[in-house]
Amino acid sequence: QVQVLVGPQTISRTHKECGFFIMIACYILYSLKLDKFYTGFTQESVEERVIKHNSSSYGVRYTSGTNDWEIFLIIECATISQALKVEKHIKRMKSKKYIRDLKTYPEMVERLKEKGLQ
Repeated sequence: QVQVLVGPQTISRTHKECGFFIMIACYILYSLKLDKFYTGFTQESVEERVIKHNSSSYGVRYTSGTNDWEIFLIIECATISQALKVEKHIKRMKSKKYIRDLKTYPEMVERLKEKGLQ
């Protein structure tokens, strides 16, 4: 199961059910092998992004080190600018606890998204 934050609501979906979501989003992936998170943004299906990360399609050194990336959290955004600001903020925090708290406390995500619109 993955949590998709859509406005103030959190919807639980399986990864396959998320495949139909084509939106502007900030997403967080998790690798059990590396015990690390990866944060990015997309305008395409997050499911497709995961496939690309797991197949090293981007040539990105950070995600190409393993092929077990799974969707941890998807944050739907209204604009590309908002998604980039949310992504940048999460990366700047450099904290696994902060990322886990985003999933546990959806109100944190809402505040973060509000800041991203400013």
